Amino acid sequence: MMTEAVKGRTYAEAMDLAKRFSSLMQGETVDFDEYEELEALSGVNKFPARIKCATLAWNALKKGIHEEE
Repeated sequence: MMTEAVKGRTYAEAMDLAKRFSSLMQGETVDFDEYEELEALSGVNKFPARIKCATLAWNALKKGIHEEE
C-alpha cells in the first residue's frame, strides 16, 4: 500500500504522506484523498500491538530517505 501511495511522488510528497499516516495511527482523523485504502487502516490504532506492523514500511521509508541525505 505504501509503495503504491508514494510511487512517482517527490520527496516532500512522500514525507507528507508518511507524516499523515503516522497521525492516522495515533488516532487522528486524516483524509488521504486519492488513497482511501490507507484510511481503511484507521482501526489499527485500537490494537497497539498492530501499530508497529502497520507503520513498519513507512518508518523504513523515512529512515532510508534520511540516510540518503
